[in-house]
Amino acid sequence: MAEPVENLLERNSHGLYCAAGGFYVDPWNPVDCAVITHAHADHVVPGSKAYLCVRPCTPLLRLRLGAEAAIESVDYGETIERNGVRVSFHPAGHILGSAQVRIEHRGETFVVSGDYKLAPDPTCPAFEPVRCHTFVTESTFGLPVFRWPVPAEVLGEMNEWWRANQQAGKASVLFAYPLGKAQRVLAGIDPSIGPIYTHGAVEQFNRIYRDSGVALPPTAYARSAPTKTDWTRALILAPPMAKASPWLRRFGDFSTGLASGWMRIRGTRRRQSIDRGFVLSDHADWPALLAAVRASQARTVWVTHGYRAPLARWLAENGSDAHAIETRYEESAAVEAVEAEP
Repeated sequence: MAEPVENLLERNSHGLYCAAGGFYVDPWNPVDCAVITHAHADHVVPGSKAYLCVRPCTPLLRLRLGAEAAIESVDYGETIERNGVRVSFHPAGHILGSAQVRIEHRGETFVVSGDYKLAPDPTCPAFEPVRCHTFVTESTFGLPVFRWPVPAEVLGEMNEWWRANQQAGKASVLFAYPLGKAQRVLAGIDPSIGPIYTHGAVEQFNRIYRDSGVALPPTAYARSAPTKTDWTRALILAPPMAKASPWLRRFGDFSTGLASGWMRIRGTRRRQSIDRGFVLSDHADWPALLAAVRASQARTVWVTHGYRAPLARWLAENGSDAHAIETRYEESAAVEAVEAEP
């Protein structure tokens, strides 16, 4: 499957480039104009002269880039022109401020999905299918083995694990990506079970979510808790990077959990030395990837990120003009992706 070359959108050493509009979508290096799908670190590179995003993404992008960054934003569905190229943002259902980017020029329409999911999530607008000629889709979990359980059932399992740890006299330390995943857990967990504490990396994003109108239960910054805090009743939300940190010692005897789509792979929990794995992802699973492609009604599909070759192959064998597009951020192993998965 050869990679298309002459298109409204092309891939070069800096990323996906729209030459007619003079901008990149989620570039890998600093550029003159960066159109951003969402504020996860693997989609935002500091140093560009100008950034364009959907309005709810602005405070998250500002946190990433600092006060001096030139950030322009528009509402979902609002169209802005760049050298005659029409650009608009549409909900991706991934995290707060996530968007698909629609690019239209001379009757040709591309949609760059960014990261997305179709499952319901009270912390962000639901995925909105956008018709186009070419759909550029992620494929982080682009294998048939990846099929997510009902999110409410997974959150119920988290509640049961938390209660069981309380009865055993253990603190409950749940690792979740600090932007998006942690807030989704907070919005669905039962806060009546006990107090909820957070790592600083999580709490900084909680504040932005609350300021954006997302309802989250009360949380307290773990580092500021009194020395004699009874951690055995608590749920502590922390980023995966904290797993090997001395920060954990303050909680005494604790049980660890990890919320990630990679928990679907047998053996990942054991390799990560985690007591309990919860299959909860902010990316589309295999059936949702296929559903999103169908809903786009695209005649051509570019597949990026993760397991791009298997998804592109399946689409091509089932009638699509599908192409696997190499990107800078490739996840070569589940262990690495557990740490990096947004």
